[in-house]
Amino acid sequence: ERMVRLQDVKKILVIKLRAIGDVLLSTIVLKNLRYHFPDAQLDFLTEPPSREILEGNSFIDNIVIFDRKQSETSSFLRLLRRSHYDLVIDLFGNPRTAFMTYVTRAKYRVGFDFRGRRYAYNFLVPSRGAEVHNTEFNLDALRALGIAIVDTKTLFHVRAEDEEYVSLFLKERGLEGEILIALNPGGTWYTKRWSLGKFAELGDALTRIYKTRIILLWGPGELRDAQRIRDLMTQPSFVPPSTTLKQLGALLKRCRLVISNDAGPMHISAVLGVPTLGIY
Repeated sequence: ERMVRLQDVKKILVIKLRAIGDVLLSTIVLKNLRYHFPDAQLDFLTEPPSREILEGNSFIDNIVIFDRKQSETSSFLRLLRRSHYDLVIDLFGNPRTAFMTYVTRAKYRVGFDFRGRRYAYNFLVPSRGAEVHNTEFNLDALRALGIAIVDTKTLFHVRAEDEEYVSLFLKERGLEGEILIALNPGGTWYTKRWSLGKFAELGDALTRIYKTRIILLWGPGELRDAQRIRDLMTQPSFVPPSTTLKQLGALLKRCRLVISNDAGPMHISAVLGVPTLGIY
């Protein structure tokens, strides 16, 4: 049963802060919203590291950035209030985003049924985070509005210039046409990371047995770890130059397999249809 009057909704805001992997998985709601609200303005609120995840997404009209280091919270809240959103969907659900949702005074305010946040929403979503995949958790917000799910794909756009950048890198390193496997030793939670020594052993075994070429991925603050694995390996491996998230996506698309700690590259490769093995 539909609980929201489609004709009431002219401006929509989706909120998802923090980790790039979580923001990527939340893009599953966007095509569904565009299907039901084809003429509405659809904005997405996130933080600076995740901007690139959303750039190029044809379903979004505006990316709204909250930079906690630079944004004055009171002025940012006034901006949200003056934007006159009709529908706000808070997919993050911490005290900050709950309050952001509340101050919009949107007619329809959707959020998860977490203690201390219920005041902010007039559509409460039962939290099934421990029971279902993150994508289903996000789609529950639409179900709470009575909106039918018409698409279940997450979205990440890779540009032609990013493909060209990666092709040039692979050609320069003599990797064009080789069987590539990417190892990603980075991750948000240190306690959830596999050891560098284990990655090195795995890289050597894959190289010997399957005649592959190993690419060691790294992000901000992780270059030393990738270089350490390269030094520990007895077989040759390759540390790529610094990449944007779009360039990383283009590189992952060239890989036969990605093996990763629980981190953004794991989610990007899976969304792009690359066989992905997550280490938990």
